[in-house]
Amino acid sequence: MDVGSRSSVPLTVNEPWLQIGWRHMRAHPLTATSLAIALGAVLFLLLQSLLMVLGGTASPGARYGLLGGLAGFATTACGALPALFLRSIPQRVEDAMLGFAAGMMLAASAFSLLLPGLNAARELTGSGGIAAAVVVFGMLLGVLLMLGLDEFTPHEHDKTGPCGPGYDHCSRVWLFVFAIALHNLPEGMAIGVSFSQGDMSVGLPLTSAIALQDIPEGLAVALALRAAGFRSLLAVLVAIASGLLEPLGALLGVGLASGMPLAYPIGLGLAAGAMLFVVSHEVIPETHRNGHQTFATLGLMLGFALMMTLDTALG
Repeated sequence: MDVGSRSSVPLTVNEPWLQIGWRHMRAHPLTATSLAIALGAVLFLLLQSLLMVLGGTASPGARYGLLGGLAGFATTACGALPALFLRSIPQRVEDAMLGFAAGMMLAASAFSLLLPGLNAARELTGSGGIAAAVVVFGMLLGVLLMLGLDEFTPHEHDKTGPCGPGYDHCSRVWLFVFAIALHNLPEGMAIGVSFSQGDMSVGLPLTSAIALQDIPEGLAVALALRAAGFRSLLAVLVAIASGLLEPLGALLGVGLASGMPLAYPIGLGLAAGAMLFVVSHEVIPETHRNGHQTFATLGLMLGFALMMTLDTALG
């Protein structure tokens, strides 16, 4: 899956990663500033949420969010297991599977994140225009966060190779792990944010969608690792381990959106922006890379329709 670009900063043998990262920041000041803004906002939301918890106001959805993240982890593991016996599947089938995952993520962003965020912000502000501005602000934070993490995290993908500052200081296993983490973290955050207010009509359809699309995604990741030369057991274990980012991300999402009232619609927008970034920047380009755009598009439409149905039935 295509994320990021190769580092343009020349590397020195045995140079500390922090020094490499600092030089990379100086070479990419706009992206570094974007990441700093997004991380600052995330830390602020987490801090005010922590203060409310310490004051005796615990989040009603923390347990549900963790369970939802664990569901994503479990289905990722289930999807990865067939790679113990399969070395590859037809490329058009893989592209259709990833297109299906992209369609579910797109629909989940729209129906289970953005629309509830707009409704919640409208109830808090009493204005449709201000509500839209609040959610768009959250989306902007999500995009800035993913853009910065993509630029400053060393990682590797099976088609584009290693990228990010200091990638040559990491083993290929860790580079793949970081790449998968960039994809799974926003999904976990979305689950956590959706359950942060204990609203099952928002959290349940979103979690169901993400868990379902994690099955083909887990298989695709494991097969990509095998194609890159990893042994079958190691490829499956790395793919399964990547699913741990979903419960961790879910706890982060719960914390982001559990404090001040406006944190909830901002958090929903942030999760939607992060997921839309991943779909546009990573998943869809990957599905169109091999000339199977039609299969990928049909898979996307099927995933979108299924998520829409789930949201209507469970929401």
